[in-house]
Amino acid sequence: MEAKQFDEKAERALALLLEKFWVLRLEEPELYQMIREREKVLKRYVDDKLGFELIVHQHFIKLEKIPVEPKSWMGIHDFQEPRDYAMFCCALAFTENRSVEEQFLLSDICEDIKDLYPGDFPLDWTNYHHRRSLVRVIKVLEKLSILKSVEGEIDRFAMDSEQEVLYETTVYARYFMRSYPKDLFEYSTAAEILASEWERHEADERRKRVYRKLLISPVVHREGDDDPDFAYIRNFRNRLREDIEEHTQFRLEVFKNAAVLVAEERKQELTLFPDQKALMDVALHVAGYLRSQNIHQADELGKIHVSRIAFEDIVADVRGIYGKGWSKYYRESTIRAVTNELIDLLRDWEMLEIEPVTNALIIKPLFGRAIGHYPKNFSTSEDERHE
Repeated sequence: MEAKQFDEKAERALALLLEKFWVLRLEEPELYQMIREREKVLKRYVDDKLGFELIVHQHFIKLEKIPVEPKSWMGIHDFQEPRDYAMFCCALAFTENRSVEEQFLLSDICEDIKDLYPGDFPLDWTNYHHRRSLVRVIKVLEKLSILKSVEGEIDRFAMDSEQEVLYETTVYARYFMRSYPKDLFEYSTAAEILASEWERHEADERRKRVYRKLLISPVVHREGDDDPDFAYIRNFRNRLREDIEEHTQFRLEVFKNAAVLVAEERKQELTLFPDQKALMDVALHVAGYLRSQNIHQADELGKIHVSRIAFEDIVADVRGIYGKGWSKYYRESTIRAVTNELIDLLRDWEMLEIEPVTNALIIKPLFGRAIGHYPKNFSTSEDERHE
């Protein structure tokens, strides 16, 4: 039965469509059916507010999410270097040319990837690092259900280039890549591809830019006095807040230099800050320390500029205060290692950026919105537990 209203299930469906790459009918039949029943209201909303296309296929459902600007955290986290992405594209070209359920050997895809690879230096499967790249690529293809293993283990290939694995292409192999307004060869840069996205949204581009930023990115920071996107958020905050709270599981909060969506309760299916990882303790304690000490003055955009060495000193001070409660790994790791992990985490959440010339750290306003501390009797109770 087709749902007429944007109910709680439609809210959950929208959140999961924004979170997932796609919903596969075989793997998540109940979620697939729930979205199908709310297809019309979902399509109407994502088209009107975000300009996104909701693709409903007999085998899968996919929300085509195109960001306003690409960010590092939007990449494939399992990949470690540009070579992985290049090999991934070559592997996609291979699978797209195979029929559904067609079987092939690992050596077959290795040969095609090697022929298609565009790098300045050719791939060499006797090179351990090249084999590790391929292992990462194949695992991502399996995770996305673009291909599946029939017999054999890909991890063995990392140690021995002669190892074989039997694979099979799936029905999803031809649907990973989205369609573009023009042939890809007509674009010279990634910026041109992103710019072409707005050709069909000229009348309401500003509103759709704002919705995309709010619903896809962790935060929308004010980038200057003449930031039109942030000005739109401030001018229409009440209307935006009402619409977002009516159609999503989030609440809009707008501050002087940042706008952010907040979840009222923790949901395991969503990617939220903070999560349950031990590094979050470090992040929240450092944020609280910076706020309470008030040593580093923020600029007019709410940003704090510190050197990497000064940030390491801050992490060291915080570990001296709260370290007893941290996980063993962060208690015993070097301050530099803890700092580097913290920097990577904050960059992924758009709470920090690195100044390209000086390598200085720019701590952004969102980092000050979430702080953490232990109870006042924490030190005493910890000492009692260790006696």
